[in-house]
Amino acid sequence: MKDVKVLGPGCKRCEATEAMVKDAASKLGIEVSVEKVTDYAEIAKYGIASTPGIVIDGKVVHAGGLPKEGALETWLRA
Repeated sequence: MKDVKVLGPGCKRCEATEAMVKDAASKLGIEVSVEKVTDYAEIAKYGIASTPGIVIDGKVVHAGGLPKEGALETWLRA
């Protein structure tokens, strides 16, 4: 199971990113545990200055704006 964190204050793009992660994982048949992280101090620990951010299994894979679907699938498969 992949551990995915969606980092952001809870804006529309953050919510959309969370939905995209869940949809991509479902499409690929990959089990994921998705956690939303809204605490700025916690977000800062990952070195992300622009949200939404995505962390998969402890590795920052994206920061700022909506991720591209193809890239998201690649990150989930890795």
